[in-house]
Amino acid sequence: MSESSRRPEILFLCVHNAGRSQMAAGFARQLGGDRVVIHSAGTAPGEHLNPAVVEAMLEVGIDIREQKPQVLTEAMGLSSDVIITMGCGDACPVYLGKRYLDWPLTDPAGKPVEEVRAIRDEIRGLVDDLLTQLLGGA
Repeated sequence: MSESSRRPEILFLCVHNAGRSQMAAGFARQLGGDRVVIHSAGTAPGEHLNPAVVEAMLEVGIDIREQKPQVLTEAMGLSSDVIITMGCGDACPVYLGKRYLDWPLTDPAGKPVEEVRAIRDEIRGLVDDLLTQLLGGA
């Protein structure tokens, strides 16, 4: 595959990989389809996804119930074109030559689904903007 036809790879990275990064990955998979490669990981992954996050995503037709928090691997970082960090601060490693964006999103941990919906909707807008930048218009 030529460099110009290569699909962009996006890494959504947070600490526990149980909320924000999983929502972002879910939207990116839905909106980007097979035009992008999506990675989602955490620096200290939790045991399971936040149930309020799963519920909020199901409300918009995205089922992330089968996703599991994953630990960040060197391969994910090195292969990604864009790395989106979400609240991991110094816990997130830096891979030279990569494009970084930090999305200062509220952590949904411990929040009821009513509050998670607003975070979900903000993430959807950010993912939509990112995919437009990477892939062009609809």
